[in-house]
Amino acid sequence: MPFLELDTNLPAGRLPPALAQDLCVAAADILGKPAERVNVTVRSGLPMVLAGSADPCAQLLVSSIGVVGSAEQNQRHSARFFDVLTAQLGLGPERIVIRFYPLEPWQIGKNRTVVTFL
Repeated sequence: MPFLELDTNLPAGRLPPALAQDLCVAAADILGKPAERVNVTVRSGLPMVLAGSADPCAQLLVSSIGVVGSAEQNQRHSARFFDVLTAQLGLGPERIVIRFYPLEPWQIGKNRTVVTFL
């Protein structure tokens, strides 16, 4: 069950209308998970500074069970997510940062329990 959180200082009007859905589809492909299990949040217009500059930028947080737990996995994922984000947001790769967090099934609550027991 991947979770993507995209934060950007770009105004909502500069984002593609289907950005959240496009990220969902891309994440499903990149992470090898069904789109029905991918959760995406997009927050725009935030006060942000990246590398000392308030120029347009974005941060993507990718959390998931089992697919973001090694440098080798994340190197492959990073390249593909950067391709998506630079195309969708019109930002150079130097204005984007991605953080990967591996999750355990007991850390995700769903249907009144945790994923461990589903």
